[in-house]
Amino acid sequence: MGLQDAEQITEGMDNDEDQKTLPLPPELLHAQIENCEKESTCYQIILGNSLPLESICEDTTVIVKKQNLLNNFIPALRSGEWSDIGGRSCMEDTHVCIVDLAKNFGYNLLGEEAISFYGVFDGHGGKFAAQFVRDHLPRVIVEDADFPLELEKVVTRSFMETDAAFAKSCSLDSALSSGTTALTAMIFGRSLLVANAGDCRAVLSRHGLAIEMSNDHRPCCNNERMRIESLGGFIDDDGFLNGQLGVTRALGNWHIEGLKEVGERGGPLSAEPELKLMTLTKEDEFLIIGSDGIWDVFRSQNAVDFARRKLQEHNDVKLCCKEIVVEAIKRGAIDNLTVVILCFHSEPPRQVTVQRPRVRRSISAEGLQNLKCLLER
Repeated sequence: MGLQDAEQITEGMDNDEDQKTLPLPPELLHAQIENCEKESTCYQIILGNSLPLESICEDTTVIVKKQNLLNNFIPALRSGEWSDIGGRSCMEDTHVCIVDLAKNFGYNLLGEEAISFYGVFDGHGGKFAAQFVRDHLPRVIVEDADFPLELEKVVTRSFMETDAAFAKSCSLDSALSSGTTALTAMIFGRSLLVANAGDCRAVLSRHGLAIEMSNDHRPCCNNERMRIESLGGFIDDDGFLNGQLGVTRALGNWHIEGLKEVGERGGPLSAEPELKLMTLTKEDEFLIIGSDGIWDVFRSQNAVDFARRKLQEHNDVKLCCKEIVVEAIKRGAIDNLTVVILCFHSEPPRQVTVQRPRVRRSISAEGLQNLKCLLER
C-alpha cells in the first residue's frame, strides 16, 4: 500500500567532483545557543511582513550548566519516512531528506557538524509545484550568499525566491500551474529551525509532551485573516481565501487571479514562511513532520503518544512512519498522507508516568433519577 519511494528525494541529489568551500568558524554552530543562554529567556524572530513568532530556547540559570548543555547532548539523528496516496486519485505529496545539505550540493563547511535538511510538500491543483519546490528549495538555500551564517534570513529569502522561480516556469509552460504548502526542518548542532508556509505541521516530542513547532496557515486563523484583509483579500462564508483556497500561505498558485502580486507588498496568499527556532536538549526525543492529511485524524499529542509507543516496541523509525500512515487510513483519512520522523537519540523513548490530577465527579439529583429510570427499563 505504501508509496514510500514514489515521491521521495534523499541524499545525492547533486554531487560535483569539485567541492566548494564555505567559511564557517567552528564555534558558529553553537553561537546561537550561547546567545540564547545569555538571554535566559525566549526571544522573537521577526522577518519581512511576518507576525513575530516565539523562538523557544532553554532557560539556563547556572553558569556551570551552560558548558554541560553544550557538551553532554549531541543529537544522534535518525530519520524515516512513509507516504500513501490515501483516498485521492493522484499523489500530490512529496518530501525530501538530506543528512548533509552543503555536501549534497558539492560544498564543504569548515565546521564539525553538518546541516541536515528535511521537508514535506503538499501539492494542490497538481503535483508540479510540490516537485519543483522539493527539487529547487534546498539548492537555493545552499547557494544563498549568507548561507550558513544567517540561516533564518536565508530560509525566508529562499522560500520567496523559489516561489518566484516557479512563477517564471509557469509563464513558460502553463501546464505546470499548481500550488503547494511547504514545511522544512533544519538541524545544525543542537539547534532546530522549522519553516512553514501552509498547513503541514511539525510536532516535537519533549519527554512525551507534544510541542507544536508550526502554525497551521488556514483561513480560520485570526492572525492570517488580519494579514489577508490588510492586503485587500477576504475570507468567504465557507472559510476559503478569496473564495478559492483552503490555505493562506503557499508557494505557486500564480495562475489564480487576485491571490498573488509581484512586488514587495505581495498578495493575500503569501509564500513567506513563519519560523521557529529551538535549542534541543536531551529531553527532546523526536520531531514528526506530516502533511495535513495526517493531522485531519491525529491531534498533535495523540500523534506523539502513538509514535512513542511504536518506537518503544521496535525502535524502527521508518516502520513507525508507516504505522502512522496506516493508522490514519484506518481512522478515515481521505487525503494524501506523508510522514517524516527525525529521532534525536539512538535508543527508543523512555517510559514515562504521567501524573494525572484527580478530578471529583458528581451527578445531579435529576441526572441520578434519569439514570435510575434507564436502568429499571
